[in-house]
Amino acid sequence: MTTTILDLSGLKCPLPALKTRKALGALQPGDRLEVRCTDPLALLDIPHLVSEMAHRLESTERDGERSVFVIEKLAKPA
Repeated sequence: MTTTILDLSGLKCPLPALKTRKALGALQPGDRLEVRCTDPLALLDIPHLVSEMAHRLESTERDGERSVFVIEKLAKPA
């Protein structure tokens, strides 16, 4: 199990969601992805993406303008 940090600060919608989707595709089940971004729409887009891809959003933190999401990649359902 590894944690990959993806800093998407400064990118605007839809790039944070698109880059998060691509990064999740490269991970193995059980790995975690920590996504850092400043786009306010990411607060809606990232949780929706995680749900749509059937992974698990472990935490969401907001610190000023920065949001940090920790996502666990789950195995694809059979």
